[in-house]
Amino acid sequence: MTLKQTLMTLDVMDDGTVNGERVKQLFKEYAGVSVQVTVVKGDKGSTDFIKIAIPGTEGKSKGGSAPTFGIIGRLGGIGARPTRIGLVSDADGAVAAVASALKLAEMQTRGDSLKGDVIVTTHICPDAPTRPHEPVDFMDSPVDILTMNQHEIVPEMEAILSIDTTKGNRVINHKGIAISPTVKEGYILRISDDLLRIMEMTTGQLPVTFPITTQDITPYGNDLYHINSIVQPAVATDSPVVGVAITAQSAVPGCGTGASHEVDIASAVRFAVEVAKEVTNGTCEFYSKTEFERIVKLYGSMKILQTSGKA
Repeated sequence: MTLKQTLMTLDVMDDGTVNGERVKQLFKEYAGVSVQVTVVKGDKGSTDFIKIAIPGTEGKSKGGSAPTFGIIGRLGGIGARPTRIGLVSDADGAVAAVASALKLAEMQTRGDSLKGDVIVTTHICPDAPTRPHEPVDFMDSPVDILTMNQHEIVPEMEAILSIDTTKGNRVINHKGIAISPTVKEGYILRISDDLLRIMEMTTGQLPVTFPITTQDITPYGNDLYHINSIVQPAVATDSPVVGVAITAQSAVPGCGTGASHEVDIASAVRFAVEVAKEVTNGTCEFYSKTEFERIVKLYGSMKILQTSGKA
């Protein structure tokens, strides 16, 4: 069950005065869980980055060898105050990430610890700016994407799910969640069969995927169109990244309020938790290592797409 953790997280975040320390308090009962809050100021305000580490029984934090899994809640801000009152649609990624950590922390107290470490990162900003985007306005952020990546991508993460509200478009016409192809070192790889299997299991429906383009996997700030920042973590790591989109049938602005659907967020949380179980247990792969080695041998490195490109 993940709806309880989703509702608890939503209740804390749907507050004009919320900050990282308030979110940190959700984990005060879990002695084994480490939570760090870092306040970062940018040109458009400040935000609180939060890093939650749930150690595994055989995780590298304890000298073990089990894989380390990363969950990133990607967003511009959880609120757009004073322009908009209340929690914005863009907050769903942060809610899902924190709720995932909360579920994993509670599981440990009930004897269900994962083998590997899980690291969850996101940021908390109730008064972020907005910016124009087609077909609907986006949330902006007090800090730039480079700063986000510096605080949200941890080198220990060996596979990453990036959860982001992805409703401001006309290419996904499904309400619920959808996953992207795997992105690694500038390559858009085929969609993981393991992730499709887990998605079928956790949603009880046929898996839903969404397209990404070469533009989407390049860094923000290069004047190219991006569907949103869902796969932006891939520009700052060599680990495989998969986007988990919380979606809608209609085009919903990221700065829209009253647009967060608890059940859809809980579905993303349930998926993330099950993927965490299998990745750290070695039963889920984001990509074929053999196939990746083959494509690099045939066509060379595509790491230039992780950079700003030619001047």
